[in-house]
Amino acid sequence: MKKILLYLFEHKTLTREMARETLLQIGRGAYNDHEITAFMTVFLMRSVTIEELQGFRDALLELCVPVDLEGTKVIDIVGTGGDGKNTFNISTLACFVVAGTGEKVAKHGNYGASTVSGASNVMEQLGYVFSNNSEKLRKELAIANICFLHAPQFHPALKAVGPIRKNLGMRTFFNMLGPMVNPANPYFQLVGVYSLEMARIYTYLLQQDARDFCIIHGIDGYDEISLTNDTKVISRAGEKIYTPEQLGKRSVLATDLHGGETVEGAAKLFRKILEGKGTWAQNAVVLANAAMALYGTGKFSHYDQAYGAAVQSLESGSARRALEVLIASQ
Repeated sequence: MKKILLYLFEHKTLTREMARETLLQIGRGAYNDHEITAFMTVFLMRSVTIEELQGFRDALLELCVPVDLEGTKVIDIVGTGGDGKNTFNISTLACFVVAGTGEKVAKHGNYGASTVSGASNVMEQLGYVFSNNSEKLRKELAIANICFLHAPQFHPALKAVGPIRKNLGMRTFFNMLGPMVNPANPYFQLVGVYSLEMARIYTYLLQQDARDFCIIHGIDGYDEISLTNDTKVISRAGEKIYTPEQLGKRSVLATDLHGGETVEGAAKLFRKILEGKGTWAQNAVVLANAAMALYGTGKFSHYDQAYGAAVQSLESGSARRALEVLIASQ
């Protein structure tokens, strides 16, 4: 690691192969916490390059514990995190709304590193038991239309750096990697990013894959459709700017999206929203993200049709039942 660090301290960037090899060694436990912290700090001081990100992704996928869903086509809704907004668990809630429409969802998530409650925090608090057992995951998809893939169970490198990321409390390049290494290899992904630079990088990387994708960026810095301002949407079809009114009927305030101060509070709010007791603003934001995911699958000819399906899932109780069935199966 010393050689790599000296190389980086000379303001040089890693080749794809160098990045791959470094992360492979991190995943295999070759470096201590101080060395890993120094390595991660480099990328807090400058942007990660596309080559470096590709190499890091290569390593994670090479070390990944495989999952076999027997050909089930799944989708994922995931944000990079690290936008510093401390919103409630919008993407994870949107996953349950999508599952309530009958779509199969394999949600990939992790503990919050730069936020109070990440997807894994809230799922664990709700009673979900993390597993990388394919049979368990297939069963959950069959009965609840959704399963959850806790990233450290599948990616040794993410497990190794978890405590360091939490101690740093800032977004790192690992935030960027999460959405790109879902072990279930979803056929469609809705990916939220916190900056236009990240949108550019993700567009380049995802265009090389066979799967369809939709990248969303709230122009006021959110890594999801926030309805607090316009949203940039990028897909294979091109780019488009949507207003809050187009996506969610009207705009909301940033204070409407606050996620609370504890994991317990986040889980309580999560249940409340799925039970149909959320505020208008909370519901609207969840529905907009779910609708964009549904629309992106190509199964709806208009966004408004996808939004209607999301509303039906939440208001009929289908989204809530997806959670209840999933937790009851643990």
